[in-house]
This record gives sequence, C-alpha cells and structure tokens, in this order.
Amino acid sequence: MKGLFIKTEEQRKWLKKLATLEAEFKGNAQQIDEQSIFPREHIQKLRDIGYTKITLPKELGGDGFTIYDAILLQETLASYDGSTALSIGWTVLTVGELFENKYWEPSKLAAFAKEVEKGAIINRAVSEAATGSPIRGGRPGTTAKRDGDNWIINGRKSYTTCSPELDYFLTSAWIEDEEKIGFFLIHKDTPGISIEETWDVIAMRGTGSHDLVLNAVKLDASDLVEVPNYTTGFKLNGWLLMIPATYLGIAQAARDYAIQFAKTHSPNSIQGTIATLPNVQALLGEIELELAQARFALYGAAQSYVELKAKEQKGKTLTEQEGLVIVNAVNVAKHVVTNAAINVVDKAMRVVGAKSLQRSNPLQRYYRDVRAGLHNPPMDDLTIKKLAEMMLNEKA
Repeated sequence: MKGLFIKTEEQRKWLKKLATLEAEFKGNAQQIDEQSIFPREHIQKLRDIGYTKITLPKELGGDGFTIYDAILLQETLASYDGSTALSIGWTVLTVGELFENKYWEPSKLAAFAKEVEKGAIINRAVSEAATGSPIRGGRPGTTAKRDGDNWIINGRKSYTTCSPELDYFLTSAWIEDEEKIGFFLIHKDTPGISIEETWDVIAMRGTGSHDLVLNAVKLDASDLVEVPNYTTGFKLNGWLLMIPATYLGIAQAARDYAIQFAKTHSPNSIQGTIATLPNVQALLGEIELELAQARFALYGAAQSYVELKAKEQKGKTLTEQEGLVIVNAVNVAKHVVTNAAINVVDKAMRVVGAKSLQRSNPLQRYYRDVRAGLHNPPMDDLTIKKLAEMMLNEKA
C-alpha cells in the first residue's frame, strides 16, 4: 500500500539510501531501548548520508524536499528504529519550516543554511514542566533580559529531544521588557548551557529528551531570531506531519512482524501455520485497513499543504478559511495516524499472542513507543475542539 504514495525517482533514490542502514539500525534497536542509550552512531550515519539536509532548499545545498517527500523517508526510518527517527525528525521538520516560511532575517538564515549543509542539527526547545504543552498557550518560565547589546537567558526546558547531539537549540523565552515570546538561536557550546539527563520513561527511551538548563546564557542581539505574532509561541504547520509519520513507521514494523510470524508459526494443534486461521486473517486485514486509512489521511494532508504553499509562493494571498482548513487537516492526520498506530500494534500483538510480551520481542517496544504519539502536539482533545469550532463557525 505504501508504494501508492511514492511518486518520484528522487524519493526512490533516498529510500534505497536509507535501506543501507536498515539492518544496523534494527539490530541496535533493542539495546537502545533496554539501556535507554542515545543512538549517537545512528545520528552520525544519518548526517553522513545527508538526511539532516533533505528539506534544505536545493540552491542552499540541500535536496529541497517538501513535507510530502520527507514523510515518506521518515516513515521508513521509523520502521527501523523509532527513537532514531523521532530524534532526527525534529531537525528535518525545523529546517523545512524555517526555510519555507523564512522566519529569520535573510543574513541569519543564509549563515544557518551553511551550518545545515555541513550537517548541523537543531530542535526547538519549547516545553517546560510548569506550562505543559506549549500549544495550550502557557507563558514560558524561561526569561530573556537585555544587557546592553546582549541578551541574558535563564531557565529550563524539558523534553528537548536529541539533546545529546544537537548543535543548536531554538529556545523560546519570555522577553520581560516587551512582554512577549521570542525564539533565540543558541549554539551548544555557548557558556551557561548544560544538559541534565532527566529522560526516564517507558516509551521512545533512546531519544535523549533531557532537560536543557540555561544559566545566565549571554547572547548577541542578533540571536533573537523570531518574535512570533501568534499567542502560543508554537505555530501548528504542515511540517509537524513528520511526527505522526514516525509512529506510522513503527506501526508498519509491527505489521511486518505479525505477518512474518503468522506465516511461520505452526503450533501442533493445527495443520499448517496460523495464517490459515480465520481469526488471524481478520486481524491482519484490520491491520492493513488501519494502515491504509492512516496513510491516506497523512499523505493527503501533506499534499494539500504542499499545494497550498505553492499557491502562496506564486503570490496568492491565502484566506483565513484556507489557513484554518489546512491546520485542521494536519491536526486530523496526526490524530488519525497516532491512534491507528496504537490499534495496529495492539492487533499485531493479538496475532502473536503471549510471545509479544517477551522482552526480547520487538512488539512490546512498539507497543510502548507508539503511545508516546498521544503526547506530541496537537493532543487529541484540541484537535476535536478545533473541528467543532470550525463547524460552528460555518456560514449557513
């Protein structure tokens, strides 16, 4: 079914390139999970093949991939190892978002493009323990104060995915004098930056989503790169589809395992394998249906976003309604894909039975990892609320 969504030779070339890493990444996945090891070697391999710059524009040394192109690769990578995919996925989406929307001053963006071309990776540092999810509008406890021509940043960020390997932290802070949120570009070697290893959870254990601690971090005035005009400090956009694509990839891995198990497992109570049993076939069919529905939602939303952005780049001003529709389409895709991934893994475990609970069995890892998707933005309740609001605001 996934083959329906592959459209170009560039996509096929990159999928073949990723396939060279499949055996190694899958082979390391259990150890990464059990020992909560950050997969530095995996990240370096992805840097080496240029994965970190696939969404950098071609004229700046990247591949110029759209979100549609990127989710094809991200889904595949996640089927090898979810922690690796989620870790690097934030860089791919952040680079895509920044250069598509040109949030920064041209000189700053051009300088950063050279860093990305050389393999630099980045993530937004937004979440804080006191505020919860940033999309709900909580004001950052991290502060930015002027000190002559400089900024002094103090605070703590949680869930900073890929923190052990990030080169740049795009960090939100409350600018006290101006009473607004700003994003500051902070290099990992800036004095006052430290990582506190707090990531101790049962899902996505290898993502290194530790706390970023900022203690009197001194920055140049130009390091204030974004001052959002939206209230939450975290804008929903099509590039966030990279995250549900990760969970879809994990679900695909569960599906593949269940099929292989069904084709080869032959208890002595039956003739042949369990693949001949009606109840097993029903579960496998339901798994394929869930994946198909998820893919049409995910790739449909991505294609709609790409087409809308293409119109915008040709000079067409998008209406508020068009923007609202695409935001809701992205939200719906995330909701559908994440919940489908959970259902797929559950059904795969039913096919395999009690063996799926063995610590050596990858299904128990997939079961834990896909649940993390429920806590990535936007949360299900917010998606449902916004859909209801759109319906109620429709003109008769």
